Amino acid sequence: MAYPMVGIVGRPNVGKSTLFNKITGQRISIVEDKPGVTRDRIYYETEWLGRKFILVDTGGLEPDSEDEFFSKIRMQVEAALKTVDLILFVIDAKDGLSPVDEDIANMLRKSHKKVILVLNKVDSFKEMPISYYDSMRLGFGEPIAISASNGLGIGELLDEVIKNIPEHIDDYDEETIKICFIGKPNVGKSSLVNKILGEERAIVSDIPGTTRDALDTYFEKDNKKYVIIDTAGMRKKGRIEDKIERYSVLRALSAIDRSDICILVIDATEGPTEQDTKIAGYAFEQNKAIIIAVNKWDLIEKDNNTVNEYLKLIKEKFSFMSFASTIFISAKTGQRLNKLFEEINSVWEEYNKRISTGLLNNVISEALLINPPPAEKGRLLKIYYVTQFGIKPPSFAVFVNDPEIMHFSYVRFLENTIRDNFGFQGVPLKIEVRKKSEM
Repeated sequence: MAYPMVGIVGRPNVGKSTLFNKITGQRISIVEDKPGVTRDRIYYETEWLGRKFILVDTGGLEPDSEDEFFSKIRMQVEAALKTVDLILFVIDAKDGLSPVDEDIANMLRKSHKKVILVLNKVDSFKEMPISYYDSMRLGFGEPIAISASNGLGIGELLDEVIKNIPEHIDDYDEETIKICFIGKPNVGKSSLVNKILGEERAIVSDIPGTTRDALDTYFEKDNKKYVIIDTAGMRKKGRIEDKIERYSVLRALSAIDRSDICILVIDATEGPTEQDTKIAGYAFEQNKAIIIAVNKWDLIEKDNNTVNEYLKLIKEKFSFMSFASTIFISAKTGQRLNKLFEEINSVWEEYNKRISTGLLNNVISEALLINPPPAEKGRLLKIYYVTQFGIKPPSFAVFVNDPEIMHFSYVRFLENTIRDNFGFQGVPLKIEVRKKSEM
């Protein structure tokens, strides 16, 4: 990990997600008075007094529960404990110490990690509740009293956090590839992430909408650094009925904003839908590199024309992003997952590609001779030169005599010329038309 990790654990409804949101200043974890709402690990990079660390929120833990979600939440917490450097064990000051808290304490002691005991929901620091003294028998020392909802005691807690975490190991660099899996619910995004990672990092269930939050998973593969963001499946707005799912959709869109490459996962048995085009449309509007992954390909009966027919259908549905590459996979069998990573690496190279101004203008000059700019409003458009001014996405400035007479169709012609000569498969191109005086 680039920075030390701090995990927040505790039984349901003690205020873990509220504390997470207060520290990060973001509404990332779902805050809802419903046990088991935070169903997966949440990661977020934050800092205090110049010290950066990764804060990890976990599902509410109930060790003896036979419920499907609670038993899997325990697995999530155990997985999180393997990676964190420091644990914030949150207890409810109003409820006092419970047998569940004691069971959690036993689990934490076995982790051999540093634990800071946090007593949440303390209304006043003038007189501490009985639970303050009672919690000391857990063996983690004197608790730090806070009120996460009111922000009381948070500074003292964070002071203690930075005293007990190591210096950051290594800053995330520009070579880290941020991947976002997007798509409708139940198309296999979480199963795909789990297959890639080789462990049950995201909860997989047959119940629709299981992945409520965006999950960040950092790992290295073949000497490359990756961050995989698995998002909650996005339904149509009209079908989003409860508050929790509304928050999830907002976070899914936020996850797209944070990513470099968006992998749109489509259910091969359903085919691309209108909702798929809307989800992809948002990623396209944010200038993200895009790969279309057609999942559950193992369930499709095939003949010699199946792939071509499917590609034709995808081209029709996603005509606005014809640059996107398509790969047919199966998260269940692992079919072509190695090809998916090859495509990710290839698209990443394209997303960061730079073309020299000299080479670029040689190509554009030849194109202008073959297809000169048409007159617009009685005026002749003059294109002086083109230069690349950015990457992620590759961004180009076209300097002309009058931007107002540059027709969008000719901008498309210039874009196609650049693609035909330099590739940029899988990535959008940003083209700005500027007046020559703006040089």
